[in-house]
Amino acid sequence: MRMLVTGGAGFIGSCFVRTLLGEGYPGLAGTRATVLDALAYSGIRANLDDVAADARLSFVKGDICDAALVDEVAPGHDLIVHFAAQSHVDRSILGAEEFARTNVLGTQVLLDAARRHRITRFVHVSTDEVYGSTASGSFTEQQPLAPSSPYSASKAGSDLLAQAYSCTHGQDVVITRCTNNYGPYQFPEKVIPRFVTNLLDGGTVPLYGDGRHVRDWLHVDDHCRAVALAAVYGQPGAVYNVGGGTELTNAELTARLLAACGAGWDRVRHVPDRKGHDRRYSLDDTRIRTELGYRPRTGFEDGLRSTVGWYRDHRNWWEPLKEGASQRSEPLARTTS
Repeated sequence: MRMLVTGGAGFIGSCFVRTLLGEGYPGLAGTRATVLDALAYSGIRANLDDVAADARLSFVKGDICDAALVDEVAPGHDLIVHFAAQSHVDRSILGAEEFARTNVLGTQVLLDAARRHRITRFVHVSTDEVYGSTASGSFTEQQPLAPSSPYSASKAGSDLLAQAYSCTHGQDVVITRCTNNYGPYQFPEKVIPRFVTNLLDGGTVPLYGDGRHVRDWLHVDDHCRAVALAAVYGQPGAVYNVGGGTELTNAELTARLLAACGAGWDRVRHVPDRKGHDRRYSLDDTRIRTELGYRPRTGFEDGLRSTVGWYRDHRNWWEPLKEGASQRSEPLARTTS
């Protein structure tokens, strides 16, 4: 089998590719992977160093919005797994154009290429943020989409496009929607790596508003395994929620990160709340558990401990990223998504 992985040099995509080529997904054994990644700020070629010498890996630097390039790359593949996206809420609030372009137009370009070149299956990786906020209960896949930020609106748009291509053209499209990911190689604009790297450097960390916003935490290994299950066994046209099973307020998460880094609450700065900040995300992932046998394997305490250890041991990976962002005055400082 030949698989095209968009965004395969990013945090989640590179985890998927490394595990795929390490034969970590039995249903995809022997698969050859082509990674298409623009290597924008959060796409990092070094994330694939562990598998760079594998003859089954091909890498193409390019933009998913470049229809001519996608038409060159797509033929001959059996499956597209689409991770590529602009994904940081704060950036989308500052400027939404790139989010609309990459997340909506880029998905449309890929869907059209998959249809033209008769690629059997298209797996679209999305987010719980498309459902909006809920005070109680958990969202099923039948919940109407109600995004709150330009980022989540652009992802909702791409989800609806994927569903429309399934209905209109009969394309074999599967959509996954996950909760907040964490783990190694996550770009330090996101809350866990940002807090950890700040604390390891002796700095402070920001906490939005009253700190009572709730998120469910999912280790990246578990998320990628769910995507692999959906790629092999998912029903055409289906949507699968993917949860981690650990709901925490941002204040509770902050307390765990402080403890893991040996720091106290004097290192926390309370900052004004984000515009349109969703109060709580929660997914009902019964469908993927019952239909595909998914279960998260990484407990949050173990996963967080290993993640903090990874950042402690890999300063050579994250220090240049933070220095580069600082020089570009990018919005890394206030991140509690």
